[in-house]
Amino acid sequence: MIPRDRPCTAAAGLRHARRAWRIQFTDARASLALAERVLATDGAAAEARAWALLARAFHRMRFSTPADALPEFAAADRAFDDLGDRRGQILAAVGRARCLWMQGRFQASLDVLLPLRDEGLRCLHGDERALLLNGLAGCYSALGQPALAFGTMYQGLREGRGRGSLGFDTVLHCNIAHELLLLGDVDEALRHLDEGLRRSATLRNARLESVLRVNRIAALTDLGRPHDALPDIEHLLALPADASGRGASDAGFETMAIAALRAGETALGLDLVARAEQSEPSPGLPDTRVERAVAQAEALRAQGRGDEALKLLEALRLDEEGLGPRERCMTLRLLADLAESLGDSAGALRWLRACQQVQAERSRLASRARQQAAALQTELQRVERERDEIEARRLESERARLALATLSTQLAQQVERVEALQQELRQQAVRDPLTGLHNRRHLNAVLPAMFALARRDGQPLAAVVIDLDHFKQVNDHHGHLAGDELLAAFGRLLGAGLRRSDVACRYGGEEFCLLLPRTAAPAARRKAAALLRQWRAMRFDLGGGIGGLTFSAGVADTSDAAITEPVDLLRAADAAALRAKRSGRARVLGHDDEPAEAG
Repeated sequence: MIPRDRPCTAAAGLRHARRAWRIQFTDARASLALAERVLATDGAAAEARAWALLARAFHRMRFSTPADALPEFAAADRAFDDLGDRRGQILAAVGRARCLWMQGRFQASLDVLLPLRDEGLRCLHGDERALLLNGLAGCYSALGQPALAFGTMYQGLREGRGRGSLGFDTVLHCNIAHELLLLGDVDEALRHLDEGLRRSATLRNARLESVLRVNRIAALTDLGRPHDALPDIEHLLALPADASGRGASDAGFETMAIAALRAGETALGLDLVARAEQSEPSPGLPDTRVERAVAQAEALRAQGRGDEALKLLEALRLDEEGLGPRERCMTLRLLADLAESLGDSAGALRWLRACQQVQAERSRLASRARQQAAALQTELQRVERERDEIEARRLESERARLALATLSTQLAQQVERVEALQQELRQQAVRDPLTGLHNRRHLNAVLPAMFALARRDGQPLAAVVIDLDHFKQVNDHHGHLAGDELLAAFGRLLGAGLRRSDVACRYGGEEFCLLLPRTAAPAARRKAAALLRQWRAMRFDLGGGIGGLTFSAGVADTSDAAITEPVDLLRAADAAALRAKRSGRARVLGHDDEPAEAG
């Protein structure tokens, strides 16, 4: 770190500013100190000032309030705009959107981020892409779209992993756990929280650790283990309420108070409720407001004032946008308990039924979200961890079943639906793990619709069947691992060379199939010939070197009068590929072409 009594030089300013940005998660205090030092230097370059402003803006967003951070993000955006630095502008927009989210303006936050997604994924770096995706996930979660939230967070977790990761994967473990808590999968949430705490032990970011511990307290309380949360409460209360610790706002006193009161620590719980009432309010976040009211009601109940607690909770709006299902369930369960303790059996039954309805909705959301999460988790870990993933999903399903088994008969039926949907997800996997392309199951699923659309619009649909030449010789001479490397490389070649509307599938062992909408056979032949030239030019260092590889391909399109069904299109292309192979390989033939020389 730069000595405090000496400003940084102009040459060092940019290096320090970039470091301030990079270490914002791994060492929050050092990040702020570096940014402040750059901004205090009159001779700092414009680029250095821009990155220092951005680092300080994110720090203020986390440790202070959105109102304090928004002017900083605006200043950073202007600085990057003057530099023509689009990457910096996108990151400033991500911070501004997060401030809108913290103010409860969830749709406005999404409206800022969604148009930036594709551009951001192209130009941002690893953890920066994760930062963008995390912002989107928070919006989806607050707007009641957990499947999208899960999918986006798991994509962010993938972007933030690996060499060069700067700690943002720990943030995503925390946020994934929070989403799981909302949906009632508490055991899985604890797994992510424990992993996040393990990773945070290598960071100098007490704020991040404090948020992980607050979520862990919530998880243990939901599991009926509030006594186990007391060490976390003690640890959090020892952290200072400033930038060196948990920060000044959203300290989680409400969560801690509920755990302490349910653990029988009344004095501690009452003190925590008082701290929550005095802490920085979060007017935009309904979850925090409702949880604070639940903590106040628990405090009143502990003091023998159950009637006042009941009135406090009855005044809450539980249909407010952005209010999560966990907070609604927690409130309704407490209302039922209070009504029963006051002798109001009818009221208790009414609140319990309302709770069951919310829990049923929660289970439906969890079902859809769990499918998305499982699918993306499979994509993360690829072939070498496929068996582990199947087991993890089985255990996840079992945990969900056990968690929901204590609910009413209606909720038990919902659990069966969750398990059936997850089983269906496992049976309908559509990716080939080796090449990353779609598999034949996907081809069979999409071809009829694409064929029908081509006929309806009067546009051709071309099919190209590709068979790698002499592939058995590669396996025989270089081994099956080398063959797998070549298949994976060819999959990457196809994926990089196609349009978004095109479909590339692994058709068989060394066979591939392309579906090219709005493409006639001549254009498809040219495309296949270009791929053949690229493939022939590629070289591979696989135990002696491999190069000059070729393939045989056949092309057909829907303009042929003989092609009346989707299967006819594939048969025609396959027949042309067979003729290309029999006539000497290394060539592309149309359905009606005569054999020609190699391309």
